Amino acid sequence: MTPEEQLRLSACIQEIAQILYKNTASEEIATLEGLEKVVRQQMLEYVSPKIAPFFIQKVTKTVKGRSRTLNSCVGRLLITQKQANRLGVQPYSRRSPLLEKGCFLLSASESYQNASVDLATLTGVKVSHSSQHRQVQRQEFSVLQAKGAIAQVSIDGGKVRLRTERGLPSEWRDYKAVRLQDLYYGAFFQDNLSLTDWVNSQPLTNPVICLGDGHDGVWNLFKEIGKTSQRQEILDWYHLKENLYKVGGSRKRLKLAEALLWRGRVEDAIAIFDNCHRRQVINFRAYLKKHRLRLVDYETCQELQPGSIGSGAVESAVKQIGRRLKISGAQWKSESVSQMLQLRCAYLNGEFAV
Repeated sequence: MTPEEQLRLSACIQEIAQILYKNTASEEIATLEGLEKVVRQQMLEYVSPKIAPFFIQKVTKTVKGRSRTLNSCVGRLLITQKQANRLGVQPYSRRSPLLEKGCFLLSASESYQNASVDLATLTGVKVSHSSQHRQVQRQEFSVLQAKGAIAQVSIDGGKVRLRTERGLPSEWRDYKAVRLQDLYYGAFFQDNLSLTDWVNSQPLTNPVICLGDGHDGVWNLFKEIGKTSQRQEILDWYHLKENLYKVGGSRKRLKLAEALLWRGRVEDAIAIFDNCHRRQVINFRAYLKKHRLRLVDYETCQELQPGSIGSGAVESAVKQIGRRLKISGAQWKSESVSQMLQLRCAYLNGEFAV
């Protein structure tokens, strides 16, 4: 922008400001917050809806086609069908792509009611909670495809509260979450086949590390991922350590067992408890034998590939998903659970980033 253009623009802005100020009640701008709200609203109502169409016409080089009103972050815009097509606006959409992203971003993190209030606070644009709900229901989120090789897969489960018939208690049902390479999230409600198909569609390395806790459901899913010769199954170190200290007893013995397990010396660790016959010890020995092939030299694994011994990343994903699914009083229909899981994973995958 040339100095002359800057001066001309400044003069025009001053003239606009004077007109807007003249038509503003003094009590509305008695505080800075009030002033901010008024100026923003005036920009959305009088200024930007006049500027944006000029840009649209210049970029699309057309004014032809049936026109429709589009809500956007710069106010209500009148846009023709040809202009919308050239700018990548979805057919029949009543909101601009950026405004839709904002709705998805908030709806993925809080109730639709709160999302509506927060959107108005942040942008000055009002979209009702019911409109945001319908937007999520209509949206089909694309299946994410990893850009690079996937060397690590971790799976964990969470629970969601389902709505039942009136008078009956609500039910809690399981869903599964998966994280690939500490980068990509996926979550599936009562659809294990879709989970394994999605993971198998990714460019998995050979070997591929499969991390999980001691739950049988997790390892049953891993059996369907890749080839047997390709998988390197590793029991989460921190779950192993947690189960070890549940045994109780001599602190010195527990520390020794931990050191042995850390180096993958499982038989030596089991032998430490040979003379113990308490139920906790019997259960822990059975636990070690059950997962024997998944107990590795954790020290070496950690040195060769940091982060390869714990499934904390996917557990964190379950907790983050739970923040949306388990908001106070929330009960879900089965079909709504899948939609929200897709929305939440899209949010965690950064699909709504600007």
